[in-house]
Amino acid sequence: MPSKVIDTILLFGDSATELAWVEGGYVQRLAQLYARKLDVINRGLSGYTTEWALPVFEQTFPRKNESSPNVRLLLLWLGGNDTCLLPSPQHVPLDQYIFNLKRLILMVRSPDSEWYSPNTRIILVTPGPFNETVRGARLAARNPPIALDRKSEVTRSYADGVIALGKDLGIPVVDVYTPIWEATGNGDTKRMEEYLYDGLHLSKLGYDVVFNLLIKTIEKEFPELHHDALPMVFPDWKDLDWENPRASIN
Repeated sequence: MPSKVIDTILLFGDSATELAWVEGGYVQRLAQLYARKLDVINRGLSGYTTEWALPVFEQTFPRKNESSPNVRLLLLWLGGNDTCLLPSPQHVPLDQYIFNLKRLILMVRSPDSEWYSPNTRIILVTPGPFNETVRGARLAARNPPIALDRKSEVTRSYADGVIALGKDLGIPVVDVYTPIWEATGNGDTKRMEEYLYDGLHLSKLGYDVVFNLLIKTIEKEFPELHHDALPMVFPDWKDLDWENPRASIN
């Protein structure tokens, strides 16, 4: 382990996070914004539910006695797959979904937990909306055809559950569902295509909504973690002692 390490932002989620390294994706933009300040770690797991993500989190988040960079900010964005309808193996009932999110949070917050990290700030993100028409058509075109695996009103209830959980535990929530739903005239098919390129996954415009909401939430709730408030871990080259650079870097 190096003697000087850069602390991290851990983004833990599903495909909405895994795929967000693309240009304009929220992970790509965060990494650029926090370069040389905090390392942005992408732990998005395409297709995963909260049920499957729990054992991964146990192996991903550093235990309290480990010598690892500190996780300064943890983003939990899961639920897009939990909302699948039965008989999908991805289906997780709403109450179990909320229970799983709470377990993830308490792993970090509870002093009795192996993963206790009192200085880690947490942000929850709701599942976003999806385009039933486009998603349904893409599934119907498969061989063999597959029935529509999600319903907008079900996804909305899961998003509402995340908002309620955040309020109950005092954790900030980025509501992705509402602004996209409202911006598209409550789910107008054609307008939804601007935010979701395949009916399910976010386009650059969709990620723009997520990124802007996230930065506003950090600025309001955790201003000490705003990128403008953080110094660079190593000095700018112009601030080095050019005759003795090692001393100024150390």
